[in-house]
Amino acid sequence: MQKLEVYQSLWGMELRHPNRPERSKEEAFAMIAAAGFDGVCLDPSAEEIPECREYAHLFGQHGLGCMINAFPYAPDDMRPILDFAVDMQACMVNVISGIMPIKPEDAVDGVRRWIAEASERDMPILFETHRDALLTDLYFTLQLMDLVPEMRLCADLSHFVVERELRSPIPDRDQGYISSVLKRSDCFQGRIANREQVQIQIDFPQHQDWVRIFKGWWKEGMREWRNRNNDDATLVFLCELGPPPYAITDGEQNELSDRWQESLQIRDWAKAIWSELENEEKQ
Repeated sequence: MQKLEVYQSLWGMELRHPNRPERSKEEAFAMIAAAGFDGVCLDPSAEEIPECREYAHLFGQHGLGCMINAFPYAPDDMRPILDFAVDMQACMVNVISGIMPIKPEDAVDGVRRWIAEASERDMPILFETHRDALLTDLYFTLQLMDLVPEMRLCADLSHFVVERELRSPIPDRDQGYISSVLKRSDCFQGRIANREQVQIQIDFPQHQDWVRIFKGWWKEGMREWRNRNNDDATLVFLCELGPPPYAITDGEQNELSDRWQESLQIRDWAKAIWSELENEEKQ
């Protein structure tokens, strides 16, 4: 039976407030486990691997799975990150590449190299849609998808909404592009954007059109994933609401909403969408 697991970003647990103490990693892991998440996502560059190893024991202590969002900035960076992912028994590695050629064809060899290095370690590897990274642009991504059919994606669609200043309602042309991305995506990230802001407050009345749009995309992506995967496959959905400056703040540097509660809400939405799809298939 197919299964959904919802992870929480460790980066998303950071407060980054000038007048409040930062959560310890121990406190963050305890909160995540107590809330019923299935795992935690780490975000290392190659240089940050030693730091991440310092709290690796917390995964076993709290019974949480591991996921890696990788930030390689040179071709050789992927090997140590993949080795770290294997050591952590990570479910996958999502690549946010700092190598950003202008032409899609110039990215082909590098992407295929990293896919091969991951295959040697039997580690699933996805390439994440993300600003200031390889897949910063929707059109570049679509072209690279054609050039590298074996490349699988992690869909963080908030970046494309801002990067392309997508409008609500989504035009048919742009919806077609997003659908193409969803068909190639094996992981989905829980953040909601509008055309000007990458992370908006999910309960504000003025943002409800975008809440509806993103929930629709997640449902479409999950349906596509369910249709093409085996009965025993597991889909990972990552709640990744970033601290300031991702999170909008007021003049006192206080956030406009409670990101932790929003992560719990997005987790519940993801589970509800999954249940809706299960019920549809039973009818």
